[in-house]
Amino acid sequence: MSDDEDEVVYVKRQKTIHYGTLEETMENRMRHAKNETETSTTSNATSSNTQIPEYFDIELEIEKDKTALLEEFERKKKARQINVSTDDAEIKKSLRQLNEPICLFGEGPADRRIRLRELLSMMGDNAIAKRPDDDEKKTSKDGQDTNQTWFHEAPDTLRIARLWIADYSLPRAKKRLEEAREQTNIPSATKASRIVELQKKIQALMPQCSQVGDARPISACNFNEESTLLLVGSWSGLCKLWSVPDCELVQTLRGHSTQIGGVAFRNNSSTDRFSEVSMASCSTDGMVKLWSFKSEESVADINGHMPHRVSKLAFHPSGRFLGTACYDASWRLWDLEQKQEVLHQEGHTKAVHAIAFQNDGSVVLTGALDGFGRVWDLRTGRCIMFLDGHMGNIYAVDFSSNGYHMITGSEDHSCKIWDLRKRQCLYTIPAHTNIVSDVKYQKNGGHFIVTASYDKTIKFWSKTWQPLKTITHDSKVMSVDISQNSTYIATTSYDRTFKIFHE
Repeated sequence: MSDDEDEVVYVKRQKTIHYGTLEETMENRMRHAKNETETSTTSNATSSNTQIPEYFDIELEIEKDKTALLEEFERKKKARQINVSTDDAEIKKSLRQLNEPICLFGEGPADRRIRLRELLSMMGDNAIAKRPDDDEKKTSKDGQDTNQTWFHEAPDTLRIARLWIADYSLPRAKKRLEEAREQTNIPSATKASRIVELQKKIQALMPQCSQVGDARPISACNFNEESTLLLVGSWSGLCKLWSVPDCELVQTLRGHSTQIGGVAFRNNSSTDRFSEVSMASCSTDGMVKLWSFKSEESVADINGHMPHRVSKLAFHPSGRFLGTACYDASWRLWDLEQKQEVLHQEGHTKAVHAIAFQNDGSVVLTGALDGFGRVWDLRTGRCIMFLDGHMGNIYAVDFSSNGYHMITGSEDHSCKIWDLRKRQCLYTIPAHTNIVSDVKYQKNGGHFIVTASYDKTIKFWSKTWQPLKTITHDSKVMSVDISQNSTYIATTSYDRTFKIFHE
């Protein structure tokens, strides 16, 4: 090759993909249609040469995916709206009715509940056949409406008790209203000075004594009317009577075999009467014991609650009746004069934990683990007020001496003030940082409130629900009580001690 000869330049041709124009596509389609009409014998051959390429419809597939996603979203939304029981036994029954395994490997109750909800979202809410239950069937008889309130005939003992309570409470209510009218005539300056003086006394509260009361945590305490004795109950099953304020052991009451939940002094009882009932206590095995002074053995036993736990009890202001809060979702009223149960009241959906009587003796307040409180009229048996607002179990209730203010303490760390006249909640006190174990109004006037909690504190609140004082303990505070003359404050603790505070 000579130098004069032109050099050959090699250019690498780029690969291009040609999809064809719209005109070419239309010509191919027309040519294909023409060949099919000309001859039927060569249609297969010509069609193979002039076959139109297949196209993938992306929009159609995207639409299908969208539809599937929307259907899944709606199904999950429906699943969230389906109400499924939190009871694991009920969930297993439902799965069994759907012919599904009641338990998968490694599946817990929460996972099982989610699986049941997913199944119901796909099968429908009516997939589970409702189990026939004679107790839940609503049948109408003689054309009567099944939603109306029905009554049954009560024994004569209840009629006698209600008539007696009406005769007892009406004069006391009249007297209370007269005293309230007299209070309105007192100058506001005098009232303010009294409140300021009382608040100063609260601020000056000091520990009077601290006593190891038992070998196990002390769960309850109560002052007598004279403010000279303090009754405490322990998880060991012992009740002990201590003198106030020197904290000397006066009497030991033996009889309970399980943890004591509540203790109470009987109203209008005297320490000189050794043969009559003066005290009461209850325990977790459902036993209620009645005690007298100068005797270590119980005067009488009430075993009508067994085997259900009795958490708290309280004497009626007259001293004739005893109210008990039971874990069978009911509360009982016992007539100590007729020596029998006169009322077994249901209405709560869960265990009743706390009970308190109004000073007039006409109504009673109960609090339960369903988070609701109820006010009952003892003269008619009706629930006259429903206390709805707490987000947890109610563990403590109390009435103010004015007859219409109430307080409830709950697992949600708060206390609520209720007005019986307005039938509504007046105020919510964000009282503690743990369970509120006990609440008490000042017995004479209701000018301050004391709350106890598992956060190891007791707190004092004014009549307008402002904080006054906080006292810290070394352990959980189980209960608190205020003496009748408002001179002493007693607390019991999980560390097996009780303390008495004095101004």
